Amino acid sequence: MNGELLTALENLEREKGISKEVLFSAIESALASAAYKILDNPNLSKESISVVMDRSTGNITVFNGDEEIRSTRFGRIAAQTAKQIMIQKIREAERSVIFDKYSEKVGEIINGAVHRFEKGNIVVELDEAEAILPKNEQLPREKFRQGQTIRAYLLEVQKKTGNLDLILSRAHAGFVKKLFEMEVPEIAQGIVTIRSIAREPGDRTKIAVWSHDDKIDAVGACVGMRGARVKEIVQELNGERIDIIRWNDDIQEFVQAAVSPVELYSMEIDRDKREIKVTVAKDQLALLIGKKGRNIRLASRLIGWEIKADSVIETVNVSIESINAIGDEDKKRLLDAGYAGTEKLIEAGVEILSKIEGFSPEKAKKIIEICEKAAGESAKEQSAEETVAGTETEEDSSGVESTQDVKPED
Repeated sequence: MNGELLTALENLEREKGISKEVLFSAIESALASAAYKILDNPNLSKESISVVMDRSTGNITVFNGDEEIRSTRFGRIAAQTAKQIMIQKIREAERSVIFDKYSEKVGEIINGAVHRFEKGNIVVELDEAEAILPKNEQLPREKFRQGQTIRAYLLEVQKKTGNLDLILSRAHAGFVKKLFEMEVPEIAQGIVTIRSIAREPGDRTKIAVWSHDDKIDAVGACVGMRGARVKEIVQELNGERIDIIRWNDDIQEFVQAAVSPVELYSMEIDRDKREIKVTVAKDQLALLIGKKGRNIRLASRLIGWEIKADSVIETVNVSIESINAIGDEDKKRLLDAGYAGTEKLIEAGVEILSKIEGFSPEKAKKIIEICEKAAGESAKEQSAEETVAGTETEEDSSGVESTQDVKPED
C-alpha cells in the first residue's frame, strides 16, 4: 500500500503541480486527528498526538508526545485518509488554477452558455467553471433561454473555502467600454481613447471619446460607416441608447456637448465646488433634465461636475398700444419711431430710445421696464394656459422630476 501511495503522490505532483511535501503534511495532520478518535483515551490530549510519514518508504508512525503508539487499526484508516486528502488537494489545486486563470481576465468580456436559472440569477457555463450573472447585474427587460450563448463582463473572482465564485455583469459601465474596444479598431490601437463613461443600464449611456490623431474623428470612428459600429453595440445592449460625445478640456465646451442638442442660454461655473449652473430656454428644460432626470444626471457623471438646471421665461411680443402704463403721447412717439411691439423696443435699449424726441435716458429706462414687465406677465399667462390645456388633453409622459437641481449619483 505504501508503495502505491508514494506513486500516487508523485503522479499528483507531476500532473497537478501539487507539491509532495504539501500532501505529506496534509496526510499527517489528518491521520493525527483520526488516531486521536480511534484511541478514544481521556488521558490523551489532541495536541499530544502526532503522525510522521516517512518520505522515502511511506511508513507511518503515530506518537503520543515522544512515545510511539501501536494499533492494528491505524493501518486500516491510513489508506482511506490518504485517498480523501488527495481528492481534497486535487480539487483545491484545480480551483487554484481556475482562480489564477480568471483573475487575469477580470475586466474583460468572456463568453459562455446559459446553464440554469436560480432565483433570478443566471448560472453561466464556461470552459472550466461556472459563473454567476446576478439579477442586479442583468439588463432590465432582458431575457435569456437555457443553452443560449451569452457575453458578459467579468466583474470579480471570489475565492471562498471550498468554493470559487466568478461574478459576471452586463450592467457595468466597463461592459460598454469593452464592447467599444472590440468594435472600434481605432480604440484597440490606442488612436482613440475613451476618456469618460456614464451609464444607466438598459436605458442610456453617455461616452466621451478623444482622438490622439487630428486626422481621425473620434466620434465618427465610434459611430462607424452609417452607424454600423455603434449599431452592433446597441443590439448587444438590447436597444440601450448611446450618446457619443467628443471630449473637450474646456469645461464649457464639454458641458455643452454633454447636454446636446439642448442649447445653453448661460453657464455659471463654481470651480471650488465643482458645480455648474446652466440656464436654458423654458421649452428646453424638460429635454435638458430628461426622463426621470436621466439626461442631466448622466451628463453630470460624465464630466465629473454637479450640473444644476434653471430656465428663463421666454417673453412674448406685446403691442405697445395695449400697454396702459404708457401714455398716449409717448405711444405715438414710439410708433412713429417704428416701435410697435415690446420685443424690438427692449432690444433697442436705453441709449437708442433716449434719442427719440421727448425721451430722456431716465424716461427711456422707465419705458423699457414697463415693457419688460408687460411682456413677462403675458408670457406667464400664456404658459399657464398651455399647462392647463396640456393637462386636459394628455398625461405627462416626460418623466421629468419636479426638482431642477439633479446631483450626479455615486
